[in-house]
Amino acid sequence: MSLTLRKKFSTELNAVQFEAVFHDEGPLLVIAGAGSGKTRTLTYRAARLVQEGHQPESILLLTFTRKSAGEMLQRASRLLDDRCRQIAGGTFHSFANSMLKRYAAALGFPNSFSIIDRPDAESLIGFVLKEKIDIPKLGAFPRKKTLADILSKAANKDASLEDVVDMEYPHFSPYLDVLLEIQNGYGELKKQQALMDYDDLLNNLWCLLDQHPDIRERISARYRHVMVDEYQDTNHVQARIVHLLAGDHRNIMVVGDDSQSIYSFRGANFRNIMDFPVLFPNTRIITLEENYRSVEPILTLTNRLIDQAIEKYPKTLFSKRAGRHAPRLVHTGSENSQSRFVVDKIRELSDRGIPLNDIAVLFRAGFHAFDLEVELTREGIDYVKYGGFKFMESAHIKDVLAHLRILTNPYDRLSWFRILLLVDKIGPKSAQSLYDHLRHREKGLGGFLEDESKMAQKPGIRQLKELIAAVDDITLSPSQQGEQILAYYQPILKQRFDDHPKRARDLEQLLAIMETYESLDDFLEDMTLEPPTTTISGAFGTADTAEDHLVLSTVHSAKGLEWHTVFILWALDGRFPSLMATENEGQLDEELRLMYVASTRAREQLYFMCPGQVYDRMSGMLLSQPSRFLAELPETILERQSGSLW
Repeated sequence: MSLTLRKKFSTELNAVQFEAVFHDEGPLLVIAGAGSGKTRTLTYRAARLVQEGHQPESILLLTFTRKSAGEMLQRASRLLDDRCRQIAGGTFHSFANSMLKRYAAALGFPNSFSIIDRPDAESLIGFVLKEKIDIPKLGAFPRKKTLADILSKAANKDASLEDVVDMEYPHFSPYLDVLLEIQNGYGELKKQQALMDYDDLLNNLWCLLDQHPDIRERISARYRHVMVDEYQDTNHVQARIVHLLAGDHRNIMVVGDDSQSIYSFRGANFRNIMDFPVLFPNTRIITLEENYRSVEPILTLTNRLIDQAIEKYPKTLFSKRAGRHAPRLVHTGSENSQSRFVVDKIRELSDRGIPLNDIAVLFRAGFHAFDLEVELTREGIDYVKYGGFKFMESAHIKDVLAHLRILTNPYDRLSWFRILLLVDKIGPKSAQSLYDHLRHREKGLGGFLEDESKMAQKPGIRQLKELIAAVDDITLSPSQQGEQILAYYQPILKQRFDDHPKRARDLEQLLAIMETYESLDDFLEDMTLEPPTTTISGAFGTADTAEDHLVLSTVHSAKGLEWHTVFILWALDGRFPSLMATENEGQLDEELRLMYVASTRAREQLYFMCPGQVYDRMSGMLLSQPSRFLAELPETILERQSGSLW
């Protein structure tokens, strides 16, 4: 690296960040406290490797969103030059997809497999239930969504189905043999139809690396430097993938914060970050402790908060910003007085010039904010709530994408059933008959277009044939294919949905996205792996559109964000932590980390709201004490205030 660039880096990074950026070869674990500049550290390290002569294509940056990978590489390019754009950056799932598209044959899959999302996985499980499984009457049987959750947890946690049922769903134990049948049938159907779900992408990549040493060596030799962001959020399979990718050269840098490990319900494994030095002996550990987000009084509290954790990497966050206000624990007489206090305080902040979109109200679960939403609506305060209806889960979007998916995978039964059942006078039996004919002929889309059976002569099927014949044209761009499908789908949209004008705008948004793609395969993969999250017709809004809106959010959705002032609702023992979590040491520690994440979102002011005398119907208990995480903190760190209005 040139002396000029090294000097520039030394002035733009603090001493510990600089140390991480210039770590030489070998395993490196960076414990990055909240707001300590982990993105900057990763960005500068990527630029430094390229500047020192490492081929950009030999550097792999794995993140949890494509957006974060893109932003890091853009910053690195501005820092150095456009060579940084050639770094292989993306999510674990997108990386797995790209490797499997090249080597899937080694696992018995065609390279043209399709990726299915969770709703499609549930539909496929529905096929298994309907056609292959005889369910004895032993009590309540899990719904498709629950079955998908059980199978996904077994895959994510690399656990047996028996263990998952025993630990988390013991009431379904009488059905264990049936659940194993469903698991096997689901796997068989996916293989028959060349489908992979999200969990398959990771597990199949792990199997590829583990069972085919020649392929692993080829991939590992290609990526000589591996960097992983948010390592505390990885599951067991992802940790194994990292180990196999970097096992030979050991040039692995992972960045994360054990104190922000809050996604165990998705399969994230807290042990991954704690045991990284065991997986990679002689790991160097560097801790980033200077916080660039919050004022010192907030950090004093959050340090004391996380000190209560049973297991952690030691760190003490500090800030050069003094701050004027200590965090406050506000006792209110009821849930509604909690809501009224928050509304009044928001009005006060707004009058002082704090924009609404720089204020957030955080909570453990969406229903914790219902009373507050009523008060905000009554007072005319606009808000957005994170966790609304998902773009890719809306029926009209899935209908259009199904027409596109059969163009790349003509034996995708889920997509065929979806589009056939949209046709007038076609039911499940007719759809099955048409699909069986297509499958039997083994001519791809030609098998459908050449079908001359009585069923295929129905007017609606003839119209569908005309559409497929028109769009199955390699000279058409994805947006041109989309335009023809939308023209065909418009009458169906108007017939099926009362709110079709709003849904039509969603489809216009989808078409606009398609215009940015040259490859239909790339478009469909991105829509499954990194989809837009919000519909026009079914959401409160997004951060991009909420220029003058208060933010309401679950803590899980707020991770990585920040606001001037943060209110944390229901800081009441039995609510935060939940009563269920108090019975399990591991869950209780994660609840503590969840409160830590919520607290570290605040830059200037932080309020914990604690309604008193709340009757919990499930347990029959009267909840009246502040969260055990806060109860013992001294007044000098956490001020107490009464917020009761009546």
